[in-house]
Amino acid sequence: MVILMNIKVKKKTDTKIDNEITKFHEENENHIVIECKNFNLWYDENHALKNINMKIKKHKVTAIIGPSGCGKSTLIRSFNRMNDIIDCCKIKGIVNFHGQNVYTSNSRVMEIRTRIGMIFQKPNPFPLSIYDNIAYGPRVHKIRNNKKLDAIVENCLKMAFLWEEVKDRLKDSALGLSGGQQQRLCIARAMAVEPEIILMDEPTSSLDPIATAKIEDLINDLKKKYSIVIVTHNMQQAARISDYTAFMYLGKLIEFGKTDQIFESPKKKLTENYITGRFG
Repeated sequence: MVILMNIKVKKKTDTKIDNEITKFHEENENHIVIECKNFNLWYDENHALKNINMKIKKHKVTAIIGPSGCGKSTLIRSFNRMNDIIDCCKIKGIVNFHGQNVYTSNSRVMEIRTRIGMIFQKPNPFPLSIYDNIAYGPRVHKIRNNKKLDAIVENCLKMAFLWEEVKDRLKDSALGLSGGQQQRLCIARAMAVEPEIILMDEPTSSLDPIATAKIEDLINDLKKKYSIVIVTHNMQQAARISDYTAFMYLGKLIEFGKTDQIFESPKKKLTENYITGRFG
């Protein structure tokens, strides 16, 4: 009798856990971290982004594909206001981060860029040691305790799948690393300031297939903790690693949806033509 009661209790507990897991996934599925509403951007007279409406979901990988010059990089640089440094840039519309427009006059731009990190096409480690590259951001944020810095450096390098390769040479120059290692170091450096979102602008375009595979494995692991937006020309890469895909053409968002749907049954003829190689 006791055994039967225990079994009954366990079933209830299992059901409760299953429901909690389902609820967690549903909340993440519906949790929007970035939303563009009728967003436009110009470089002087060049209308680079035209009425962009899209939503970036929490703990998902969103890939942005499209031919060169269609506005992919411009779009993700708009999410954390990196385009501000271009004098001829002007914008109209809204980019919400957790429901707050990042383009209001009272927005704290440096805080936005801390919470929305950026990885560029070409690895750009600082001309410092491996250790100091990772510790740089935390030090800027007033972390001076050496034990805390040691822990941050180790944790970030482990998350970037780089710790085992560099743990015995942390004081060596980061410029001595291979291209793939430098890119993973830059990802670790971005994680050191605890962002919520990581933007990646063609992070594997200059890497060999082995280094590319390591970055892709890393991206799949990182989405457990971060929301990731990646610009890529590699449609196979987009299909492999992303949950959602956006197709852009001439500054317009042509189609946006779940990756399987975009690649297997696109709704727009232009999307189909692009992913089947008829142009681009």
